[in-house]
Amino acid sequence: MVIDQFIEDHFHHFNAGVLKRMTTSLWDHLDGGGRLVISLAGAMSTARIGCSLRPAIEAGLIHGISTTGANLEEDLFRRIAGPSFRTVDDWQELSAADDVNLREEGMNRVTDVCIPEAEAVRRLERDLIDVWNSAEQEGRRHFPHEYLQQVIQAERSDEEWSGEPSESWLEAALSEHIPIWTPGWEDSTTGNIFAARCIEGTIQNPGIMKSGTEAMMDLAAWYAASDQATGLLQIGGGIAGDFVVCVAPLLEQDLERHVNKWAWYGQIT
Repeated sequence: MVIDQFIEDHFHHFNAGVLKRMTTSLWDHLDGGGRLVISLAGAMSTARIGCSLRPAIEAGLIHGISTTGANLEEDLFRRIAGPSFRTVDDWQELSAADDVNLREEGMNRVTDVCIPEAEAVRRLERDLIDVWNSAEQEGRRHFPHEYLQQVIQAERSDEEWSGEPSESWLEAALSEHIPIWTPGWEDSTTGNIFAARCIEGTIQNPGIMKSGTEAMMDLAAWYAASDQATGLLQIGGGIAGDFVVCVAPLLEQDLERHVNKWAWYGQIT
């Protein structure tokens, strides 16, 4: 039984009923030709949201993505070094000493799973420094996600990246030309690394990274360019959803332009 049929047959009341009604209304929105933006909060990429998000992107159901910098980079951390991640089943019973031991082993714990420092974080850092340096030398500026996509596009062997390609939503978004916005990227691991490399002088010009204001301008141009009804599916809370939902009132109230309001909204928390 496919999941939508299972929901139809078994989800009737309370939270289950709300989910059923939301699912039905979302399909109505999409079947009517509407666009859908999804916002990603928390550490959904580490939780392997790519298993379901990538097929949705490839099926043409997702038309824009607003994501935290953490979700952006964590997709590639898992793509680069998925087999080196470590699951911690008893994470609620860990002591402070246990967490120190994990840190000393180079394991960055995110609830019940650990991201390997050397195999994932520092491996991606080396590739990012290459594309950042190239941009600086050539006088180019890009958004954070565009640098990560340049890393994806660079030649590499399957032996270098050991994660499962079918779980990477970022690779799918690149292939399908899905726009991405990353509000507050600076508080992510790669955002911190970029700031550190600017402080030490490895990168001389912080301006090679396009700003959050430019991301909002880009979002506004994308939103206003189409008369299609646009919906927002917000996964979690936080800046990823707050940022993107502001675009309609920005256009209408601050720029005093007539634009379509959000046509559909759903949130999963």
